[in-house]
Amino acid sequence: MNKIKKSLAVILTLILVFSLAACQSKDTNDKTGKEPINSVVVGEGRGKGGPVKLEVTFENSEIKGIKVVENKESDYTKPVIADLTKQIIDTNSTDVDIVSGATLTSHAIINAVKDAIKKAGVTLTAKDVTKEAEKAEDISTDIVIIGAGGAGLSAAIEATNQGAKVVVVEKNAFMGGNTNYATGGMNAAGTKYQETKGIQDSPELYFKDTMKGGHDKNDPALLKVLTEKSAETIYWLEELGAKLSEIGRSGGQSVDRIHKGPEGMPIGTHLMDVFADQIEKLNIDVRLNTKAVEILAEGNKATGIKVENKDGNAYNINAKAVILASGGFGANPELVTKYKPELEGFGTTNQPGATGDALAMVEKLDVALTDIKEIQTHPTVVPKINEMITEGVRGDGAILVNRDSKRFINELETRDVVSKAILSQEGNTAFLLFDQQVVEEASAIQKYKDAGLLTEAASLKELGEKLKIDAEALEKTVNTYNEYYRNKEDKEFGRRLMNVELTKTPFYAVEIAPAIHHTMGGVRINTNTEVINNSGNVVEGLYAAGEVTGGVHGGNRIGGNAVSDITVFGRIAGKNAAEAVKGK
Repeated sequence: MNKIKKSLAVILTLILVFSLAACQSKDTNDKTGKEPINSVVVGEGRGKGGPVKLEVTFENSEIKGIKVVENKESDYTKPVIADLTKQIIDTNSTDVDIVSGATLTSHAIINAVKDAIKKAGVTLTAKDVTKEAEKAEDISTDIVIIGAGGAGLSAAIEATNQGAKVVVVEKNAFMGGNTNYATGGMNAAGTKYQETKGIQDSPELYFKDTMKGGHDKNDPALLKVLTEKSAETIYWLEELGAKLSEIGRSGGQSVDRIHKGPEGMPIGTHLMDVFADQIEKLNIDVRLNTKAVEILAEGNKATGIKVENKDGNAYNINAKAVILASGGFGANPELVTKYKPELEGFGTTNQPGATGDALAMVEKLDVALTDIKEIQTHPTVVPKINEMITEGVRGDGAILVNRDSKRFINELETRDVVSKAILSQEGNTAFLLFDQQVVEEASAIQKYKDAGLLTEAASLKELGEKLKIDAEALEKTVNTYNEYYRNKEDKEFGRRLMNVELTKTPFYAVEIAPAIHHTMGGVRINTNTEVINNSGNVVEGLYAAGEVTGGVHGGNRIGGNAVSDITVFGRIAGKNAAEAVKGK
């Protein structure tokens, strides 16, 4: 009986403790009308690379802190995320502006905070925040560079290392431009990595392949510089911290020469990490949200630029030399259709800032343009959302099939040839098909999986059914291709590089179509990267590098040559500009 009484006493005590705890919890909530005084909640949004999770701290219905706990967005979005989260905290509101060029990331951050607000059950009251206008005062420097992409930053780093004082302006809220979107790799010939793997290559063979790929429209002098300087530029990048020892092949090349980032990491992401570290290390003045609107000049001599800051206030950056590295015009539909009307209505793989601003700025200097009508489409872009599937996926073994479940082209032909072949298929699209082995070769594919772009299946039959194409014919097509692989001969289309037998499950596919990818034309330069006017003379103090220029790629750019272009000529521009301003 005593044991029963003791047990009852213990139970009653526990009930009383829990009741008091419940009352305390209720009282705590009641103080703010059902809203918790303090809480930390994880909210989720979906970005370009997959889920974005944020830990949001609330105090008395105010956002006091936001911490990123999961993020698969590209590194170039870090300043975007930092700026957006600060704005949300400062204003205690999710009513903030989307950042152009990082739209999906912006939505992911905003939606993740909204999700946390909903889970916390709080009601926010927005704060009025007075923003101080950014100062707009004229400054002077040795060299001013327009564009903080791969070309501009290569130039900035080299010029700084040569002893010049440099200012870089970038109209976007982040560095990188189209370099952020580069996924394949960088072409270079005669490197130590090729030699180690027994790959026989040379600048002469690289020149021949590129001239053929460009339909013999390339400027031979510029192309000679690109091919002869490619290997040393690989080593220069490695001195800065890059790792480019992995080698593959992209369309239009006769040997393996595209040098990739570590473990197949997208080349643009890798190089921008390296460049960003150098910019910080060298303390280079990079001004984001700063748009160049005019090149200042005295006669035929560039003397600086006029810019507008994010508040729209203008000021001058006076300089002894100006370097144009502002990219192409692939995201400017008006310019695209002006120069190539048949591309009206095409999507683009370019970042929104690729609008060709420099073409208007150089008019008063009578700068010559070259190859301006040469605009390239990339064959494997996901329709509507314009997400590019890197050429490396085909290089690592993927094939293309149409709605009849049949191959229709050598997948490693040049981009213009493959694009034309896809557009001739039913629906003007095709399917890029590969197996788990290809996934393991190219780490970029994981990004496509995370973003929900791929159709995955345990068998070819299931894959065909999911794609709503002939499953039996698909099995036959892949089996035939695998036979070609085993016999080392593609009897249908002459594909020479067949990396894998497509047998390892699961199988994957993604629907693709061509989209505007690269503008081969732009301002005319000489081998010193000096800009040339319509009279054939050098515009004193004006240099250019990267996609803003024309002549390097001719009528078609081979995959992997854009990164070679921006780094080889960006470095040359930085070096020559620095040498020219010494003593001025």
